[in-house]
Amino acid sequence: MRVLRTPDDRFHDLPDFGYPPRYADVPDPDGGSLRMAYVEAGPADGPVVLLLHGEPSWSFLYRTVMPVLADAGLRAIAPDLVGFGRSDKPADPADHSYARHVEWVRALVFDVLDLRDVTLVGQDWGGLIGLRLVAEQPDRFARVVAANTGLPTGDVAMPEVWWQFRQAVERAPVLDVARFVHSGCRNKLSTDILAAYDAPFPDESYKAGPRAMPGLVPTRPDDPASEANRAAWQALTQAPQPFLVAFSDGDPITGPMAPILRRTMAGAAGLDHPTIAGAGHFLQEDAGGELGAVIARFVKS
Repeated sequence: MRVLRTPDDRFHDLPDFGYPPRYADVPDPDGGSLRMAYVEAGPADGPVVLLLHGEPSWSFLYRTVMPVLADAGLRAIAPDLVGFGRSDKPADPADHSYARHVEWVRALVFDVLDLRDVTLVGQDWGGLIGLRLVAEQPDRFARVVAANTGLPTGDVAMPEVWWQFRQAVERAPVLDVARFVHSGCRNKLSTDILAAYDAPFPDESYKAGPRAMPGLVPTRPDDPASEANRAAWQALTQAPQPFLVAFSDGDPITGPMAPILRRTMAGAAGLDHPTIAGAGHFLQEDAGGELGAVIARFVKS
């Protein structure tokens, strides 16, 4: 596995993201290791909130959520997925698989950080990965916040808008990561914020992760991840952990999942599920403070 590492100077002067990076090694499939990055805020002994980002963003996405959680006495931890942010980047798209991403995050948060009584916050791929972890290691989790995400099995067709996104990623000769993030927001992003989303990727050779992820979403019943995701659905629908569905009102890709999660997850029963108004797919960008307040109230309750 050929692995690239983004130079540190690409991350200087990030707007409102002064959290010092922390690093840990996780095993790679070839017997070596990959370096994963994460940031955290709040008291070290506070209740843990695990913030998982998706495609094609990184932990920077949570920069306005983290201070709200920290001010509420919570320990917010935001990793960068392998291939994203400050984490190591396998250079071949074939080095990325759904199972590997689940295992890399599991190794970081459980084997290295030994997190317990975790509140998962998963958006986009952060939910596809995080919900698998909840299903497979439920004793580590106290509650779940699903925010513009899902857990596809390939048994139900993906929406046309998602196929358009996948095709755009596959066909783009130069993958404009910042533009893709911007297109998933309701708010206009400033040039320094757009630059921060481009920062992890000095050139096209660093973008195997963003290139690969759309193709890893199960779209047919015999996808390599379908069986594991079906098993996860079965476990999650019976899991006792409180399950909050906190979607925005402006995400055409994952929006239809919100009523399904509210209806099928046992832990969702009896909860007041918020809809975050005026926000797109990347609701952390459009309404990060509001999302942080929703999470803090949920944990405190």
